[in-house]
Amino acid sequence: MIDFFSQKQHRRSAALAACVIAATVLAGGTVRAEEAVRQVLPGGQQPAAVQQLVREKVPDESEIQRFCSNIADAARDRRYALQADELKQLQAGIDQRMKALDDKRAEYEQWLKRREVFLARAEDGVVKIYAGMKPDAAAERLAMVNTDLAAAILMKLDSRKAGVILNEMDQKAAATLTGIMASAARRVDPS
Repeated sequence: MIDFFSQKQHRRSAALAACVIAATVLAGGTVRAEEAVRQVLPGGQQPAAVQQLVREKVPDESEIQRFCSNIADAARDRRYALQADELKQLQAGIDQRMKALDDKRAEYEQWLKRREVFLARAEDGVVKIYAGMKPDAAAERLAMVNTDLAAAILMKLDSRKAGVILNEMDQKAAATLTGIMASAARRVDPS
């Protein structure tokens, strides 16, 4: 029977403790971390200070939109800067190619001018004189003349007459004149 009473008392004290805790919680008497008393054993470590967590205010919609638009503006500016750099590089490449084409055109115009001057040197009067000469005498005279002029005269002569004159010339001089006439006869840039 003593067991019965002791169990009953135990239940009563447990119920009483539960009521006290419930009353404390309902009354708003919560224990704060700063107010709590902690026991520390001698020579033991002091407990670390309890950190207070603070909930930040949730940003409103306009702040979010401003943030996103600021990021979008910066990204757009960066994209434009990259595109501008790429365009500058492409422009530099185009300028370099245009300069190379202008240089090639100037070289071709110079070559064409030299060819026209070369052909103009051998005027019809001089050509008629060499056409009337004997091949051996014409070969001897043309060997003493400037090679460009001699080649121009030979180009204006009849091809049979020019062939006979070249046959009468020194081999080295004939080869030089033939090379000049062949390059001048081409209608394309020799380079």
